[in-house]
Formats: sequence, structure tokens, C-alpha cells
Amino acid sequence: MTLVRRALATLASLVTLVLIAATPAVADSGPPPNSMASLGDSITRGFNACGWYTDCTSRSFSTGDYSTVNSHYLRIRAVNPTINGRNHNDARSGAKSADMYGQAGTAVSQGVGYVTMLIGANDACTSSESSMTSVATFRANIDSALNRLKAGLPTAKVFLISVPDIHRLWFVGKDNGSARSAWSLFGICQSMLANPTSTAQADVDRRNRVRQRVIDFNTQLAAACAAYGANCLFDNNAVFGYPFTLSQLSGWDYFHPNTSGQQVLASVSYAAGFRW
Repeated sequence: MTLVRRALATLASLVTLVLIAATPAVADSGPPPNSMASLGDSITRGFNACGWYTDCTSRSFSTGDYSTVNSHYLRIRAVNPTINGRNHNDARSGAKSADMYGQAGTAVSQGVGYVTMLIGANDACTSSESSMTSVATFRANIDSALNRLKAGLPTAKVFLISVPDIHRLWFVGKDNGSARSAWSLFGICQSMLANPTSTAQADVDRRNRVRQRVIDFNTQLAAACAAYGANCLFDNNAVFGYPFTLSQLSGWDYFHPNTSGQQVLASVSYAAGFRW
């Protein structure tokens, strides 16, 4: 019995060591920042979250100050009031990954301590499948922007947020007449949303290829962040994996997050981010 107990104790110790080795350590993010900037596109600008075809930066999930959304900025301000008023929204509606280098330069000039980047939807949501940004080009654009941030803001924390699942967008809106009308009238994301009710194999395959492009973009975001070093964090596909609903999309275009969508985007992304 003694030998058995010793053997079991030894086995338990080995299992514990294996579990410890397999569990990723959570890096200490340090104190909360006293300034921040958000890079990205119309999602980060809060487009259509409060008005007809207009940016609504106050409702941005990242740097907005609208209490209902409870953005990254407001969550940080709750524990570090010195960030008050130092929330810069450098995103631009319509931006693609190629625009991140310029936006990174703006963030550098602002000397911020925390940067969020959500980009890639417009690289996949184009007028046709053939006009999507290639994976290699997307990665090169991200690397270029990150290199500029690292050189200009070497101590800043950088948070890369996964591109939302635009195939989910098609799924939740395809049976809604208003959504289909808006997608067609405004030519929204036709690479994915063209012929939304079609079950033809060609359309099914096209949608799957566009979704795979988004998955590939997210894979590159994760790899680029890992190459950046300890000051960069990827959300581990938290946003991509979130099952958003039609009620969280703007009733004007059925594409951009409304206030409720911005709120859940803030909650999901922040929970997957830095631990100040």
C-alpha cells in the first residue's frame, strides 16, 4: 500500500507539473494607461450607431464616452481618472488594412499608452470576391502599422481585435426583407451578401471562401501580434466567435453595430484584453 501511495503521489505531482506547463501565463499588463487611441474603420467610428449615415464616435466601443456602451475608455477611466479626455479616435470610416500605417502615425504623434486596432472588415467586405485584399497584403499592411507603433510608442500596449464573422452577418439577416433591401440598395459587402437567399452551390461556396478569408486575416493578426512581443495582445478570436444578433445591427444598413452592438463589442473585446 505504501508503494501504491508513493506511486500515486508521484503521478499526481507529474500531472500537476504538466498542467502548469500547459497553462499559459497571464502577463502583468502593469498600471492602466493614462491615454489611448483607437485605430480602425467605421465600426470603431461608431458609424450609424446614433444617426443616419454618420459617425458617432461617442458610442465607439473603444474610445467613446457614452455610458450605455461602457467603452474601453470608460472602463479604464473608472480605475484611472487621469485618462479623462485623453481618448483619441483615429479610425476612419471606409478604412482598410492599408490605412493602418497612417493611423498608427497619428497615434504615435499623440503619445498614447494604449492602442486598439480593429481592421479587416473592409478588406473582406468588397464589391466582389475578387476584389478582397489578399492575405499576404493584409499581413504586410498590419506589420507595417505595428512596426510604426513599436518604433514610436515602444512602451504602449497594443490590442488587436479579431475581425467579426461576416458570414454570421449574412446568416442573421438573410431572412429579413429590410436587411436584404439595405444590402442591395447600398451595395453592402457584396462579396458576402450578394444573392443572400440563394442556395446555389456557387453562392454557398463563395460565402464560405469569404469567411475563410476573414479567418485567414485573424490568423495573421494573431501571428503579427505574437511577433510584436509582450506589449501586443490578440483577442484570441473573441469578437470573431461572438454570435451577434440582428437586433445588435443598425436598422439603417443592417451592417454596422448599433448602440447595443457597440456595447456588446466593448464587453466582449475588453474581457479578452489586457488585465490592468
